[in-house]
Amino acid sequence: MTVTITSVEVHDVRFPTAARGDGSDAVNRGDYSATYVELGTDAGPSGAGFTFTNGRGNEITCAAVRALAHHVRGRTVEEITAEPVAFWRSLSADVQLRWLGPEKGVIHMATGALVNAVWDLRATLAGKPMWRFLAELPTDDLVASIDFRHITDALTPDEAATILDKGLIGGDGRLAELKQSGFPSYTTSVGWLGYPDDKVRALTRQAYQDGWRAMKMKVGGALADDRRRAGIIREEIGPDALLMMDANQVWDVDEAITAMATLAEVDPYWIEEPTHADDILGHARIARAVDELTGGRCRVATGEVAANRVIFKQLLQAEAIGVMQIDACRVGGVNEVLAELLLAAKFGVPVCPHAGGVGLCEYVQHLAIFDYLRVGTGLDGRMIEYVDHLHEHFVDPVRTRGGRYLLPERPGYSATMKPASIAEFRFPDGPAWR
Repeated sequence: MTVTITSVEVHDVRFPTAARGDGSDAVNRGDYSATYVELGTDAGPSGAGFTFTNGRGNEITCAAVRALAHHVRGRTVEEITAEPVAFWRSLSADVQLRWLGPEKGVIHMATGALVNAVWDLRATLAGKPMWRFLAELPTDDLVASIDFRHITDALTPDEAATILDKGLIGGDGRLAELKQSGFPSYTTSVGWLGYPDDKVRALTRQAYQDGWRAMKMKVGGALADDRRRAGIIREEIGPDALLMMDANQVWDVDEAITAMATLAEVDPYWIEEPTHADDILGHARIARAVDELTGGRCRVATGEVAANRVIFKQLLQAEAIGVMQIDACRVGGVNEVLAELLLAAKFGVPVCPHAGGVGLCEYVQHLAIFDYLRVGTGLDGRMIEYVDHLHEHFVDPVRTRGGRYLLPERPGYSATMKPASIAEFRFPDGPAWR
């Protein structure tokens, strides 16, 4: 049966998180928002996708999705599946809109929203959760979905195929392990920069009791405050649990190295986004310094705002990161994420996806599970970020137990929002914003 995409609906959905300090860091104080896309079809099933923003940026990303929607509307799923790279390039390399990137920023995020909605539709039509749909695709189909342009100096199609074929070995055992134990996770909910000390302590204590043994805090304020708050968390979790730090790009390179000389006292597992996201060589220099400062115990992590597969290629080639943090909708959707996961596997760097926000946890659980089953094939150093915000607005929200993600079971990409939530928080006319 041929399935045609007949409509593309775009919704500006925003949640008033800024007032509570949720999501606050050294740079951002905003209202978690989603440019939410619904694809209607002539067959009944629909596809859902979104890109995450931080408030007023939604106006721009919604406009960008509408500007690209004609590349999706009227296409058949069969046509898209037959030539996935051609479809992806129709969005990422629109002959007039590519100039606004290229392959970065608002246009690329809008591309990701539409591309992810198509993949959600494909998995839904197949009756499989996205992680299973991807893991069971033949190697040739996965490789054919990737645009290798500009990355063949680091990863060729043949190398990608070899990694994916190798990932078929032992997959059943890995899946059985996930069904029994879930996927390792860390929580960021304890350490937003806008939280007072007593709230940080209470949330950390509760998270530890709930089973989390890895927690992340925001840094980049006054160094003495960062050190004090880190000390509170370390007191609560003890010496054996992992404590990660996230500077959200606020430091210069030398400033980052100086700050980490102090923060190393609390034994951080990684420092995330220690400087500008595009500064490949700066990250490499910080990585070398942090490795020396901590005797190899701390590493640099980044990727949540890395614009595309080419940036990730350079971070890996420069040995600038010890942890790669893909974002499901910052880049151009599943097609580009596949390239990034394979690049990480080629260079032997673990992937710990960026989550939080609106629906990012729902998205990235599928990607991390697929990575383990078919690409990276190991859990050493791998965790999914977890933030306890806004899951109640999704039809298929994440589920956790004892600090680990449980396998999603419903077909699709877990991206569908509840109609009542869309109506309540639609900007500017939803009741939440009147």
